[in-house]
Amino acid sequence: MSAPDHAPRTCDEALRRAFGFLGKRWNGILIATLMNGPAGFAELRCAVGGISDSVLSSRLSELTEANLVERLVDPGPPVSVSYELTESGRALMPALTALTSWAWENLPPSASAD
Repeated sequence: MSAPDHAPRTCDEALRRAFGFLGKRWNGILIATLMNGPAGFAELRCAVGGISDSVLSSRLSELTEANLVERLVDPGPPVSVSYELTESGRALMPALTALTSWAWENLPPSASAD
């Protein structure tokens, strides 16, 4: 008797890309933080906690390049820069809200990746 002919199990490529990008340390957290509205660099650094200036700058550049976050410059004086979610970034809000609820209900505090 031969083994059943099964196709190998694979993960959806779009889901793989989404988790690869959003699962990169700080990306999902920054998007979730910006769900509350625009924020400046220092405000984001304080809200997130534990992120260096260079990593924050790099992640904000990645999020901007991916069209999830927009960098806004107010010429002032003084010049100020803030970041806000784009339409694509705001489209993640329902998923992140659902994920947050799931985590509160199902993950123990000790499950933190930090």
